Amino acid sequence: MMILNMWVIFIIMFVVGNLIFISKHKHLLIVLLSLEFIVLSIFFFLLYYMSFIEYDMYMLMVFLVFSVCEGALGLSILVSMIRTHGNDYFQSFNLL
Repeated sequence: MMILNMWVIFIIMFVVGNLIFISKHKHLLIVLLSLEFIVLSIFFFLLYYMSFIEYDMYMLMVFLVFSVCEGALGLSILVSMIRTHGNDYFQSFNLL
């Protein structure tokens, strides 16, 4: 029963992160936070799955390194966008 509850929690976390990513796309900061929430739910899923099958946790370290690099890149884009445009609205700049 506990295994089923954990799977439901992982699925709910992933779906909520995707819903926020789809619906709240006005600010770049909210989009980045929703992406980090999705990465966190995937990390919890992998942690639970790898401990369930008794696999080594080296893959999780690689996953954490890439997710930290993704977060740092997102924050650097946010800072450069705020410095050039003055805010983090997607409507304030043209992508083309």
